Amino acid sequence: MIDRRRVPELWHRLDVTVRDLPFGVLLLVASFLPGLRGNGTEVGGLPTQPVDTLGGVAAVLQCLPLALRRRWPALCLALVFLGFAVDQLNGYHLVAGTALPIALLSAGSYLERYRRVTLLVLSAAYVPLAVALHRRGPGEPPAEFVTFYLAVALAWGVGAWMRSARTAEAERRGRVAEDARAAERGRIARELHDVVTHHVTAMVVQAEAARYLTAAPDRLDQTLTAVSDTGRRAITDLRHLLDLLNPDHGTGHDRGDHGTDHGTEARTPPVGRLLTLVEQTRRAGQPVEFTEEGTPAASTGSADLVAYRVVQEALTNALKYDHGSRTSVLVHHGEREITVEVGTDGSGSPAASPGGSGRGLAGLRERVDVLGGDFDADRRAGGGFVVRARIPSGSPS
Repeated sequence: MIDRRRVPELWHRLDVTVRDLPFGVLLLVASFLPGLRGNGTEVGGLPTQPVDTLGGVAAVLQCLPLALRRRWPALCLALVFLGFAVDQLNGYHLVAGTALPIALLSAGSYLERYRRVTLLVLSAAYVPLAVALHRRGPGEPPAEFVTFYLAVALAWGVGAWMRSARTAEAERRGRVAEDARAAERGRIARELHDVVTHHVTAMVVQAEAARYLTAAPDRLDQTLTAVSDTGRRAITDLRHLLDLLNPDHGTGHDRGDHGTDHGTEARTPPVGRLLTLVEQTRRAGQPVEFTEEGTPAASTGSADLVAYRVVQEALTNALKYDHGSRTSVLVHHGEREITVEVGTDGSGSPAASPGGSGRGLAGLRERVDVLGGDFDADRRAGGGFVVRARIPSGSPS
C-alpha cells in the first residue's frame, strides 16, 4: 500500500506531459456534458450548432494538446488555435474554447525561443479568422473582435510576467548560492590559515633551535620530538578540516576501516585544548603563562572555537615577531561571554619564520564580529603587543 505522504512526491516524478494531461481530459469531458453545450467561448455572434464529428475533432484539438503546454508550448498553442478556429467558424461554442487563453498563458510563460515571432504569427492568423467570423455572422462590430484579441493577449502578458518572475527568482537563488559558496570558501581559508600557520611556524622555530643543539643530544632529541608532535597535530587538525569537504561527512558513511567515525571527535576545538596549545608553544621556546578563570558553559555555540583561534593566532604571532619574550594568556569564562587576552612584553626577537600577510588578525576580527563581540590588537608602548577579544557565547553561527 502506497503511503499517502509519498503521493505528492510520486506525482512530481511523473513526466510533465502526464501531469498536464488530466486537466485537458477534464475540459474535454466538460465540453460534451449536455448542460454545458453552447455555453463556451463565443466570438462573432454565430448561432450555436449541435456538436457533430467535426465538433468532436475541434474539442479534441483544443483540450488534449494542453498536455504539451509546458513541454512544447508552441505546438500546443498552434493546435489549440486550430481547434478554436474550427469551433468558432462552425458555431459549436464549446467549453473547450477556454483552452485558448490557457495555451497563450503557457506559451508566454514557458516558450524560450521565437517568442516574438510566435506572437506575430498568431496575431496574423487571428485577422483572417476575425474576417471570416464577421462575414458568416450577423455582422458584429469590429470592436468586439479587437476586445477579444486584447483579452487573450492579456493571457500571454500574464504568462510573460510569470516567466520574468521565475527567471528573477532563479537568479536570486543563484546569487544566494554563490554568496554561500564564497562565504564557505572564506571560512575554510581562514581555518586553513589558522591551522597551517600556527603549526608550521612552531615547527620552523623548533627546527631552527635544533641546529644549535647538536652538542646536547638530550635537548636535541626533545626538540625533534616536539617537531614530530607538532607535525602530527597539524595532520590531525587538517584531517578534521578536510572532513568538512567530504560529501559524506556527518552522514554516517565517513567511517574508517575500524568502524570509528571521524565525526565523533568534534571538529570544534574546545577551550580545554588551550592547555595543549600553550604547551606546544612552550616547546617552541616561548615562555607562556596561562591563566584560565571561571567555568566553561555547557553550551557555548561557536564561542569556544573563536576563543581557541584567537589564542592560536596570537601565540603564532608571538613566535614570529617576539620569539622568546614572556607571553601571557588569560581566558575568562563568563555566563554569557568568553574574554581572551594574549600579550607579550617585547623582550624577544623576530624568529626565522615566514612573514605574515595580515589575514590572520583580519579573519579573527570577522569571526568575533559575526558573534557580536569585540576584537582589538595593539602594540604596547614599552614593546610587544596585546590581543583582546570579547566573544558572546551561545550563538551557533
